[in-house]
Amino acid sequence: MSELPSRPRLRVQRRARPGEVIELRALIDHPMETGIRTGGGPAPARDMLESLVVTMNGAPLVEVAFRNGASPNPFHVFHAQVEQDSLFRFTWTDEAGRSASVEARVGVG
Repeated sequence: MSELPSRPRLRVQRRARPGEVIELRALIDHPMETGIRTGGGPAPARDMLESLVVTMNGAPLVEVAFRNGASPNPFHVFHAQVEQDSLFRFTWTDEAGRSASVEARVGVG
């Protein structure tokens, strides 16, 4: 599997109290080109993300399936309750099977 040329970015707090609900923000630079635009010239090649999967300590937390209406550079905000030190892993995959992953750790105490 090859890697996406996109650059993912996260904003996740580094420390939390046990039971605290934290905010996770994720953004990836990606054109999200549907390939169906018209207007003068040939349509650009299709280049769409297919999914975003977020895990917390290896267990699925969020799964997103992208469709034609997804905006370029998709930005997601969601919340998770942390009881212990946690590792969040974000993985974006495109329709060609390429992927990009990034991790963030939250310490609890």
